[in-house]
Amino acid sequence: MSIDLMNTKKYKRKHVNVEDAIKRYIKPGDRIFIDSGCSEPINLTSKLIELGPQLSDVEMIHFISLSDLDYYKTAGGKEDLFRHNVFFISENLRDAVKHGLADYTPMLLSDIPKFFERGQMHLKTALIQVSPPDEFGFCSYGINVDIAKPIAESAEFVIAEINPKMPRTLGDSFIHMDDIDAFVIADHDIIEFTYDPPDETVTKIGKYVASLIEDESTIQTGIGTIPNAVLAELDDKKDLGVHSEVFSDGIVDLVEKGVITCKKKSIHKGKIICSFVMGSRKLYDFVDNNPFVEFHPSNYCNDPFIISQNKKQVAINATLTIDLTGQVNADSLGHVFYSGIGGQVDFVRGANHSKDGKPIAVLPSTATLKDGTVISRIVPYLEPGSGVVITRGDIHYVVTEWGIAYLFGKSIRERVLQLVNVAHPDFREELLGYAKKINYVYSDQKLPISIDGRLSLYPDKYETNFQMQNGTNIKIRPVKPTDERLLQGLYYSLDENDRYLRFFAHDRQFPHKFVQPLVNIDYQTDMIIVGETIEEGEQKIVASAAFFKTHQPSTVELGIVVKKNFRKSGIAKFLLEYLITIARELNYKYFTGSILLENKPMLYILNNSGYPMKSKNVEYGEVLFTLDISK
Repeated sequence: MSIDLMNTKKYKRKHVNVEDAIKRYIKPGDRIFIDSGCSEPINLTSKLIELGPQLSDVEMIHFISLSDLDYYKTAGGKEDLFRHNVFFISENLRDAVKHGLADYTPMLLSDIPKFFERGQMHLKTALIQVSPPDEFGFCSYGINVDIAKPIAESAEFVIAEINPKMPRTLGDSFIHMDDIDAFVIADHDIIEFTYDPPDETVTKIGKYVASLIEDESTIQTGIGTIPNAVLAELDDKKDLGVHSEVFSDGIVDLVEKGVITCKKKSIHKGKIICSFVMGSRKLYDFVDNNPFVEFHPSNYCNDPFIISQNKKQVAINATLTIDLTGQVNADSLGHVFYSGIGGQVDFVRGANHSKDGKPIAVLPSTATLKDGTVISRIVPYLEPGSGVVITRGDIHYVVTEWGIAYLFGKSIRERVLQLVNVAHPDFREELLGYAKKINYVYSDQKLPISIDGRLSLYPDKYETNFQMQNGTNIKIRPVKPTDERLLQGLYYSLDENDRYLRFFAHDRQFPHKFVQPLVNIDYQTDMIIVGETIEEGEQKIVASAAFFKTHQPSTVELGIVVKKNFRKSGIAKFLLEYLITIARELNYKYFTGSILLENKPMLYILNNSGYPMKSKNVEYGEVLFTLDISK
């Protein structure tokens, strides 16, 4: 319950009008803090702008500025009137930073509070917006606790804009009236923020990211259209949790649908943890006095050690460009600073150290310049001036509308192939050509080319799953150019007898020149389906089934390989049936091939496939077969 400030003698003396608040507590040359994001104290900052000519050389510290106020309208081109120093460059200050009228300080969000707490940057006055005090005199910082609370606690003076429309949020989110030096009363609406509706590209990325998120995961979504679009694809998940520096309306929708329960979290069980929110009034009403949501300052919420205590912590963050080695640029366009580091590094490292955690970088594969030129956002090397926000050593998953690349622990050659595979098809040859030129990949490295000379695109529609009787899940998918080493691993896992039964030679070797054509196939004419799983913590291909076109009309050659400890599980039968389905879609009518009489398990599967089979024995115990799949 709020109290009547004007009739409380203890606090009445602190009530001032807006102009007096600015003139009394801000002097020329001062360094001040302006509350973040959608919590910007509009009445105070509007008056600050109006009185600008009297406040030369005032430095304004800001995290995110989302108002439409023009801080420089009274500056008249003078660089020494107001000087913004921002930790994250919002759209309304981007031009000022670009033209040298404002400064950008790159810092991890988790580090900013202690920078002020240690006195490394002395602050004169903090301008904040809070909810009315409760009966005990505590005001809530509302929708922005982030760096506002620790910075206000470090400032000499605190000026509060008390607004009854500010939600009263819970957690480590309060300031007592005794710690406020002066206040003004406001009644304006809280700034609302909306993301652009997702287009087809963003929706595809969202679906790929959603495929990586397991039930009972704890999620973080950074600022951006793509991270928030992921939320729309999570309706089928169960018992998700949230530990995120920021969230928007999409989280509310998932709570209402019962998807987000936070019941399975490892730390702060039963609670959504955040440091600020950006969204609509619906979101603000949701967090108002809601014990399900706890707000904490950034030095706690973004602490990688705290984050890592959540099992299955998923960090989803947007990036601008990424080079072929895995360096992520997320804050600049060349020498032009665009946004900031924010909490991306904090959550990438926290998720990395989480049990079964997944740091995910998301970006569209292309960008369109003002002149209409389309460029690739996966680049051979970062443009000079571009900032490396996520290092090669920190990168894990990269997702575009063309698929998922996994880079952690991969060699440069493997990274190149992974990233080329999710780049826009129009730029893949160029990217691979550069990688060849500087010896990142084999000099004869190829991409899958179709019969008409075009790039053969990965058919993700053929991805499915096979579950063994012991519960082991095998991902079934078409082979990719990035599978060369994995396919070699399958072949070399075969003992001499298995190699003889499959390849008709005991000592068969499987070098690059043999395997590369198998992973760079024309999906319109040929197909290799692989079974992928995790063995002893490592990604492995444990089965493959293939057909290749022959010179005979409507006929393809069949081959199946299964790792020994995965046999008698039904996977070979499953792969054969799945290959038949795909082959029929491609208008093939017959499977043919050679098989040794000794290979009785494979003969049994073929004879019991449900399709007519003709066979004839030839010399050396070899059987030629034809399977009619047309009926």
